[in-house]
Amino acid sequence: MKLKSLAGKLRLRAALSMTLAAFMAMPIPASAQNQGDNKNDHHETETPIQHVIVLIGENRTFDFLFATYVSPSGDSVKNLLSEHIINADGTPGRDFSKAAQFQAIAPFKTSYYVSLDKNEKAPYVTLPEPSLNFSPSPVTGEPPPFPPICTGSEVPPACTPLAVLGAIEPSLELDDLGLLTTGASGAEQTAEFFDPVHDVILDADTRVANFNNLPNGPFPLAGPSLPYDSYTGDTTHRLYEMWQQSDCNIRNATRENPSGCLSDLYPFVISNYTSEPDPFSFITPNLVDDNGEGNSMGFYNMQNGDVPILKSLADNFSMSDNYHQAVMGGTGANHVMLGTGDAIFWTDPNGNPSKPPSHIANPNPIAGSNDQYIVDINFDGNFTLCADSTQPGVDAVRDYLATLPYHPRPNCEANHYYMVNNDNPGFLPDGTVDTTGITGGGSVPPSNVRTIGESLNEKGISWAYYGGAYTAAVNLQHDPTSPNPAVQIGRAYCNICNFESYTNAIMGNTAQRTAHIKDTIDFFNAVDDGTLPSVSFVKPDGLLDGHPASSKEDLFEGMVKKIMDHLQANPRLFASTALMITMDEGGGYYDSGYIQPLDFFGDGPRIPMIVVSPFSRGGHVSHVYSDHVSVLKFIERNWRLNPLTGRSRDNFPNPTADDDNPYVPNNSPAIGDLFDLFDFGHHHDGGH
Repeated sequence: MKLKSLAGKLRLRAALSMTLAAFMAMPIPASAQNQGDNKNDHHETETPIQHVIVLIGENRTFDFLFATYVSPSGDSVKNLLSEHIINADGTPGRDFSKAAQFQAIAPFKTSYYVSLDKNEKAPYVTLPEPSLNFSPSPVTGEPPPFPPICTGSEVPPACTPLAVLGAIEPSLELDDLGLLTTGASGAEQTAEFFDPVHDVILDADTRVANFNNLPNGPFPLAGPSLPYDSYTGDTTHRLYEMWQQSDCNIRNATRENPSGCLSDLYPFVISNYTSEPDPFSFITPNLVDDNGEGNSMGFYNMQNGDVPILKSLADNFSMSDNYHQAVMGGTGANHVMLGTGDAIFWTDPNGNPSKPPSHIANPNPIAGSNDQYIVDINFDGNFTLCADSTQPGVDAVRDYLATLPYHPRPNCEANHYYMVNNDNPGFLPDGTVDTTGITGGGSVPPSNVRTIGESLNEKGISWAYYGGAYTAAVNLQHDPTSPNPAVQIGRAYCNICNFESYTNAIMGNTAQRTAHIKDTIDFFNAVDDGTLPSVSFVKPDGLLDGHPASSKEDLFEGMVKKIMDHLQANPRLFASTALMITMDEGGGYYDSGYIQPLDFFGDGPRIPMIVVSPFSRGGHVSHVYSDHVSVLKFIERNWRLNPLTGRSRDNFPNPTADDDNPYVPNNSPAIGDLFDLFDFGHHHDGGH
């Protein structure tokens, strides 16, 4: 669970609910004017690509979305279907047991571990039930979803004017705004979650077919009352939990899986690593969260019509079935790795590495517990001194890495407490320093870790980070009690997603922040008027990012659709553009792909990567191993930039692999630069 940003989204529901009626009488604000910072400068590039757009959704593994995908090009795809784990209709396949999940059996271990021996675990008879886990309900009317669009005699707040939705969510086409009003569970206990009088345990998601008797393995996230357009339950995902879920041991290694990661402890770890009160005590003081339990084994079925827009893009352009989240864990660390090729760490006021005042992880189990960590929930376990093997949890990961034949370096420097879970950036949206957060350990002091923005600046290459609801977030910061939902939507801006919000060089410099940190409204304007910079990072706001519980995948697809519509309406721009669509991380969901450990921080499971370009047509499926830093490698190769630092992952070589085992690099550690997703020998027109 993306705990801090999800907390903001839950507050957003209440704030929008209270202010929606008052907003109806207000004039609809005009769209923000374009503030593009480039002059269409065309630097010499390695390829015909003059514009790269990186769109980052939330919390879906490759198998979660592409479990049953078959490419019309004939290229092979490694997924639950091709591995015979499931059949095309989503039922268990002949090799269903390959994805079986296990739980620890007594005697329980007394210290943190990243694997269990065969005699230390037993398979589930049936999966733990999937839960609603924060998915919204219309019972008390808190958005999302919003009340239905006004069509006739109904008046607000029983309905929502279309113009109001358009003002709140300019990243959707008008005909997709209705998606903001549909998909709630209708479950009474979810409504009780918003009642501060009650203490609530979230119940099972009874909409899932066979929810209380699920076979031990992946299951379709579907049922007679659970269409694709539904909010569904979340699940947690943090670094130490994900290493443990992956169950990595060199004794499990095979030629196809030389890292020996079995990924067979997903529900067990989620169900047991915490029994602490839920962090959302601002709503319900003693709420207990079941953390999703069985949710991690769900998947969508493209052969039944799920995820149609991403499927269409994969059919017609190129995608990878071997692209990975770069860090075991959640949103913040993965976005940081995307922008820096590295991890950030706690510093003193002079920028020197130092010890945080709090929030230091301790994943050793509480005495007598099954698997309950001492410190790693309630926003607490966010930093680790991974250069010191005597620190809780560190030696288990480092010892495992040392057993791998290619001996990956942990890449942990002495006295550096690295951020391994979501901690807020040191800068607030308007560029002021979050002094209060830093003092309490809940915000990372501004960092001097080098980012791709600095590298691009040095070569005069234009770039921008476009965050959904960024302008609203700045306005909200200065007027937190505004009755205007177009300001309150600023709560859905993802500050932990903006890797530049952690750094001095961009966010701490007024001129740099003004030039490069923008709203998604500015992105669409730049596409329309031809001022799109060379490199664009685009992050949807929290209502559209596809994050389970607080968003839906069809809302993310709605934003993808609008981006495609605007790009293809500007054929000259599209002719030299590559749109890269991915997720920040897998959200704690199961995936059947190979995991290549690169250092202490990851890699993690596979996530989607689709490349849309006139040079990526044909439905090609790349099997080359890659992760978020591959985006940096593409940018650096295309614009002839050096790696960011001597220790960043963009120094890793491109993989070499055998034809009969293309998913596993034989020169590990290695990650690709995504050039294999293009065919620069053939140019296609911009039509779709």
